[in-house]
Amino acid sequence: MEALDDLVSRYLSPAVMPHCENSSVEFVVDGRVWMRRMHELLTSLGPGDAAYICGLQMDPEMDLTGRRAGEPGHEPLGDLLARLAADGVDVRIILAGAVVSSSIARPTIGPFHQNVSSAHRLRRWRRDGEKPPLADRVLLDWSGSGVGSNHQKATIVRRGDELTAGVGGIDYVASRIDEAPHHRLEVQGARWGWHDAGSIIQGPAAEDVWRVLRMRWLGASNLPRRRYLWPAVKGLPILNPPTVAPEIEPAPAQKVHQAPGEACQILRSVGPWYIDSLLPWERRHYGGISRDGVREIYHTLVQAIGAAQRYIYLEDQYFHEYPGGDHRFELYPHLSAAAARGVKVIMVGSGTRDPAESGPLINGTINHDLQRKVIDPLPPQQRRNVGLWRIEHLTVHAKVVVVDDRFAAVGSANLFSRSMVGVDTELTTAVVTAGDSVRDLRVRLWAEHLRTPVADDLRPHLEDLDLALGMFRPEWLPPQAPAGSWRTPGLPSGFAPIESVLTFVGPA
Repeated sequence: MEALDDLVSRYLSPAVMPHCENSSVEFVVDGRVWMRRMHELLTSLGPGDAAYICGLQMDPEMDLTGRRAGEPGHEPLGDLLARLAADGVDVRIILAGAVVSSSIARPTIGPFHQNVSSAHRLRRWRRDGEKPPLADRVLLDWSGSGVGSNHQKATIVRRGDELTAGVGGIDYVASRIDEAPHHRLEVQGARWGWHDAGSIIQGPAAEDVWRVLRMRWLGASNLPRRRYLWPAVKGLPILNPPTVAPEIEPAPAQKVHQAPGEACQILRSVGPWYIDSLLPWERRHYGGISRDGVREIYHTLVQAIGAAQRYIYLEDQYFHEYPGGDHRFELYPHLSAAAARGVKVIMVGSGTRDPAESGPLINGTINHDLQRKVIDPLPPQQRRNVGLWRIEHLTVHAKVVVVDDRFAAVGSANLFSRSMVGVDTELTTAVVTAGDSVRDLRVRLWAEHLRTPVADDLRPHLEDLDLALGMFRPEWLPPQAPAGSWRTPGLPSGFAPIESVLTFVGPA
């Protein structure tokens, strides 16, 4: 077994002090399990406890268990949160806001206009005629870059003095309640699924998540008062209420949660601007952080990619740049350099675009950024070390990086540079381990995309990295592997796919 100190220095950036063997991190794949775990956490709370949530968006009408309106036991999320607040739980909710985009209903620009409706709905949510318990506990956070968004997705609960944090890419929206084999949802009459991931954290590392939520609440509650901009919505309330719940208290010190052979970091991306407003024009730096912003996620991913020896596996919604990024902080050159030294670079993305976005077929071909920045710099003989695959009928919303069965990062940050520099504020959990937790995450993900159950006789073959890499390119199979491995049911033993949805895009 490799020494943990060596793995930490190899894969983790020194930008953030790691938590070594004192904080547990559980990886969750897909939204149904995630929502069930969040429901368990929230419903376990009582008077004096706390629940803090931040996200890009929230649907107050969704039920975390997936029940539909009218079904026995159905409880809208808004009702659950209002009930908790009425019972004495300190509930705070922060949704992404934007002064201009919040004022525009058509065309839709992100979730911002809908977030205003969701926030006002939650603030007015009544139970049994009582005063709305969330009236001063829901904020729209329009801080940060004027062309970006507050994209961090986190939930943290305090039960007594014990913290449990959830960090990932999953928003509280009903369509996120999905799981393999992803055949329960439809979009425009066609089959559709949603694939996502997150991590659940306990121990001292959860204090880091608490601090992020605490600073988000402080920042959002001190923003200048802003109203809608257009006469068509004149008279509607200001984006945030005139008075809000008081500051969040500092995190209680956490007991050790044993994690032998494992270290983790809670990583942020935050841009330099606290206020970057066009109408009315105003610019103001954050206080208490570097005037260049915080780029912890970028530094750790560069470190891990640079340390890769066998493979780099990425799941992401976007494998190309979006406006607002900074080419100096792109990850593509680092991926290309890894492929040049023989590392297998595997990228898995959507076969169906997020229905909230418009545009042509996604991942139908190698896009311009991957071609020009990753593939073209490689010698011809090294270009087959890189590959892009899509999952048919599926939106891949997970933001996952796995390296060498030793390092994993799971959070809200997309691959593009606007996430790396904090144009979109982000939060990610990074883990390095001398044990099996990262390998087990890889096995679950790869089995899901192969649509094969992980039977006892198949698991050793998935765990065998030499053999498992061959599921992506036949030439990556070891010489002794039978022809047709991962392409023929029963090869290897236990391989029993119910369908084939993993589609190679390129390069050939």
